[in-house]
Amino acid sequence: MHISCKQLVCIYMVASYVSLPFIQCSSLKDVNHFGNHKANKVSSEKTISDIELHGLLLWASMGLLMPLGILTIRISRREDPGSTRSRVLFYLHVTFQVLSVLLATIGAAMSLKNFENSFDNSHQRLGLALYGAILIQALIGFFRPQRGKKERTFWYFFHWILGTTVSFVGIINIYTGLKSYHKRTLKGTTLWNIIFTAQVSCIALIYLFQDKFEYIKKQRVIPGTESIVPSDHDIPQRQNQKELLPVVACGKKNALGNLFD
Repeated sequence: MHISCKQLVCIYMVASYVSLPFIQCSSLKDVNHFGNHKANKVSSEKTISDIELHGLLLWASMGLLMPLGILTIRISRREDPGSTRSRVLFYLHVTFQVLSVLLATIGAAMSLKNFENSFDNSHQRLGLALYGAILIQALIGFFRPQRGKKERTFWYFFHWILGTTVSFVGIINIYTGLKSYHKRTLKGTTLWNIIFTAQVSCIALIYLFQDKFEYIKKQRVIPGTESIVPSDHDIPQRQNQKELLPVVACGKKNALGNLFD
């Protein structure tokens, strides 16, 4: 069958018109797939950055500032009550703890706003319990009874137990957070675990041995052989005592006199 050029042109135009919708749908599908992939990638990167910021905030709060606050208040026990060093250490303790609560609050707010909180894992459950305990501990610290009152003993015991427990569980929760971060992002956390372990170990060693330094130094001295060095305050006092002593005339004595003496 002979087909003229005019008929070929008509067939080509009809075929192009029929296939045009399919070509457009295919191209739109590819564009939409590429756009969704790009949007998902951006959203995933933002989620990872939010998780990292959340982890750094809680690391600074529970892993650094709170242990430092406990360490400073323990060191202050060696100082005289009411002395300048004692007051400075106490205010450092308060500053560290207040900053710890503020950073923990920001981290908790980020978690509630940006993350899926189904509370079906140990990290989220511990985090929720820790945040409530931190707020209770802060309230207990602000309502501190004065020294000499009967309630002071109970307050001190509860404040000490709760603070130590919160700090210890908070350190454990940082490790669980690093584990969750590795599961979520498939990024390595070995280096962060090593750094955090070294930091916590240093603080724990100082906490355990800070009140033993003086005792360790005394191990080099044999009891009863300590040389007492007079202070600057004692020297003028002894000189005044020497001036007040009566002067006794001493005569010469021979050997016979010494025998009878």
